[in-house]
Amino acid sequence: MSPVAVGSGPLGRVDVWADDAALDAAERRLDEWETSLAERAERAKTLSATMRDLTGTAHNADRTVDVAVDSTGLLIDLRLDERIRQQPAAHTARQILETTTAARADLFRQVSDAVTESFGDDASAQVIIDAYRSRLFPGQGSNDARR
Repeated sequence: MSPVAVGSGPLGRVDVWADDAALDAAERRLDEWETSLAERAERAKTLSATMRDLTGTAHNADRTVDVAVDSTGLLIDLRLDERIRQQPAAHTARQILETTTAARADLFRQVSDAVTESFGDDASAQVIIDAYRSRLFPGQGSNDARR
């Protein structure tokens, strides 16, 4: 049942609940909403801790370049096989860049999985995933075209 107007006061119209059942229902909805927000906050906190610990890794086809990136996509480890010395420096540089991009793609997959596990297909999950996509792969645009 909806509130019933019983008069007005200095702050405007004053409403009272027509019956206790309606008031109880409103209180239950507020409690459910509060519980839902608390659960989402806890999931967000857990997700944040999980994502801080993620690293992406990749190696090139002939395994002469191994790369690791941290949770922000920054290079944290680079290992080059001695066979690298037998190729032009420009080729090695290209391999490092391509392998770093592959490591970021690995990180992005992990982030997407963690976010989806925490929030499902919720709109906020997509916002987080899109933010990581634009951070890890600048210039590639958003996911809007794929929705």
